[in-house]
Amino acid sequence: MNVSEHHIPRRTAATAALTLALAGLLATTAPAGAAAPAAPAAPAAETAAAAAAAAPDIPLANVKAHLTQLQSIATANGGNRAHGRPGYKASIDYVKAKLDAAGFTTTVQQFTSSGATGYNLIADWPGGDTNQVLMAGAHLDSVSSGPGINDNGSGSAAVLETALAVSRAQFKPAKHLRFAWWGAEELGLVGSKHYVNSLPTTERAKVAGYLNFDMIGSPNPGYFVYDDDPAIEKTFKDYFASIGVPTEIETEGDGRSDHASFKNAGIPVGGLFTGASRTKTSAQAQKWGGTAGQAFDRCYHSSCDTTSNINDTGLDRNSDALAHGVWTLSAGTTEPPPTGDTYENTADVAIPDNGAAVTSTVTVSGRSGNAPAALQVGVDIVHTWRGDLVVDLLAPDGTAYRLKNSSSSDSADNVRATYTVDAAGEAANGAWKLRVQDVASQDTGYINAFRLTF
Repeated sequence: MNVSEHHIPRRTAATAALTLALAGLLATTAPAGAAAPAAPAAPAAETAAAAAAAAPDIPLANVKAHLTQLQSIATANGGNRAHGRPGYKASIDYVKAKLDAAGFTTTVQQFTSSGATGYNLIADWPGGDTNQVLMAGAHLDSVSSGPGINDNGSGSAAVLETALAVSRAQFKPAKHLRFAWWGAEELGLVGSKHYVNSLPTTERAKVAGYLNFDMIGSPNPGYFVYDDDPAIEKTFKDYFASIGVPTEIETEGDGRSDHASFKNAGIPVGGLFTGASRTKTSAQAQKWGGTAGQAFDRCYHSSCDTTSNINDTGLDRNSDALAHGVWTLSAGTTEPPPTGDTYENTADVAIPDNGAAVTSTVTVSGRSGNAPAALQVGVDIVHTWRGDLVVDLLAPDGTAYRLKNSSSSDSADNVRATYTVDAAGEAANGAWKLRVQDVASQDTGYINAFRLTF
């Protein structure tokens, strides 16, 4: 996991223009086997337990066998599996061979970072609605100072074993399943950014969700759930509740792992984490066991991140939760994208650095009555530091609806998202404006597209 902000420089080269035809995100459907409408609603834990029964138990021994292989690869290649080093390519080859033998369609995607060739591995399971793709992924690279068995052999091995469980079960999900292993995460999410940025606009719109697993076997574990997409978050929280394990919201590495690459493109994300260099509190130790006053992972980014640096219980629980998420979120009847009339402006509007607000205008005409209570506002802003930006929707009468505040901790590039605004009190017809202001210095960008869907 790339947690430290020092790994991602604040100032980057201007981002290349990317034309994004913003699409409404596909709703995650309820798990198969949900109670009939006439029946009383089951408690969340019971519902999760029933859904969990549909997913196989992921054998801990199998996940640990993959970790043993990754450790052997690191040992034979200078003690690490870092980007640009032979240990990383050998790791890719190991995972790919397992997936090929299990019937997946695999693709190795190359990119260049720090003068070295990097690799992403993508594995598609045949079948499912290819217009609704559920992805699960983990970064496969380590830092150069160690073999990276918890960070992130643990996530990589659990995603691999879940994919192999899909094959063993000959699972036939409603959504299309795609698994991924990313390169150069430790250099700033390079591999996953490359993948997302290289997806054609139409393919991006088909990704219904991305699940990220980075460090899920920490030796002094906590049980953390990403608080991003509500449906994904609830799926994982309900699972842990069903096995009697309390969870907390993940904050230590928020935005510092590969889910950020998808989130910044407007794709729903979620994931699991057992902790890195932060210290476990007394309250957390009372809740989860382990040692208070000690880091969740004392070997984080160190040479001692070996197969001895894994908590079996944490790895087992998170591997099963991973499978539960894949089975649950890919099940159910798929639904078409939401329909509606769309009004769009794709003209570029430069955003002055630390300057006055600018607007992009969409004119709506020929409609009767007021705007909807769930007006969809598609925003595509290319910018080298999104935390500098304040974004508002202006109704025709000048009423402002805040979409995004500025934040010094919001360190990613670009704003690509679909916001929902209750505009039922506004007349539908007229000039609607997206207003953007850069409130800090040194970073630049432009409005790439602005879209309203009624």
